[in-house]
Amino acid sequence: MKKTYYLFNPGRLSRKDNTLKFTPVDEEGNDLKPRYLPVEQVDQLYVLGSLDANSALYNFLGKNDIAVHFYDYYENYTGSFAPKCKLLSGKMLIAQTQAYLKKSKRIVVAQSFIEGASFNMLKNLRYYDNRGKDLMPVIDSIELLREKIGETKEIDELMGIEGNIRKNYYDAFNLIINDHEMGIRTKRPPLNIVNSLISFGNMMCYSECLRAIQKTQLEPTISFLHEPGERRFSLALDLAEVFKPFLVDRVIFKVLNKKEIQENDFEEKLNQIVLKEKGKKKFIQAFEKRLEETIKHRSLNRSVSYKHLIKLECYKLQKHLLDIEEYKPFKIYW
Repeated sequence: MKKTYYLFNPGRLSRKDNTLKFTPVDEEGNDLKPRYLPVEQVDQLYVLGSLDANSALYNFLGKNDIAVHFYDYYENYTGSFAPKCKLLSGKMLIAQTQAYLKKSKRIVVAQSFIEGASFNMLKNLRYYDNRGKDLMPVIDSIELLREKIGETKEIDELMGIEGNIRKNYYDAFNLIINDHEMGIRTKRPPLNIVNSLISFGNMMCYSECLRAIQKTQLEPTISFLHEPGERRFSLALDLAEVFKPFLVDRVIFKVLNKKEIQENDFEEKLNQIVLKEKGKKKFIQAFEKRLEETIKHRSLNRSVSYKHLIKLECYKLQKHLLDIEEYKPFKIYW
């Protein structure tokens, strides 16, 4: 099975026969011991440090269907290199575009994303409420807001409900996380440890959703909940809403409550809190472990990984857009 590789150090990526050669460099620019990655084992690369590479290298990556995701020093996602799409479908593109343009179809898909996301948030809250965290007031508030999802007629109205649901949900983080305050949600820049982990984790989830979309016939720039715009793959933002509660948030609760990540794994830069390299490695290790966990899939009647669930969600959306089967968002059932 192909794997995801993470490049933390600045360095140079090149081709060596049928292998990827990554040569890290130290602070003085001196070459360190190179690392070799057999190309047939690589699915995607996450670049978290500066990278030197030429067009020949990217041609090689494209031919071998390897995606590359780039992040800046402050943990912001800056873009992706995507191999040429091999699953082009004019029929699928037309259906997806028509569903976006037709207001009644778009709102149904957008509502489904929020329905799934809020259900999975409640699953998290009930899990910790059953462990003595007294989260019923927050749960009740979100339940009332969820009742309004199906009544919405406009995307802005739906986004307003989603914003209120998420505000209540994030308020509960102060009760779930033992030794750190969530405070208010701050994104750019994140102002404390919890916000820093949320921002970094959400970007990881976004990249995983983008990679799953690229392996299907869906067009990643045509979305339904988030408004399509310039220079972003907004369908990945839509899809990530469903998966963030149990792929990102549960990992955050685990690494903080079990003290796998601590204050010395962060640093303050330009009035924002960012993960140090060792902190990023710890979070990524926990995130990857989560992606590899498996569940018994009810419909397929076999074990599938959380990572594969994202791709299955893309297939469900395709069927909906082609009027084959109504889209029902993935909801945690364990």
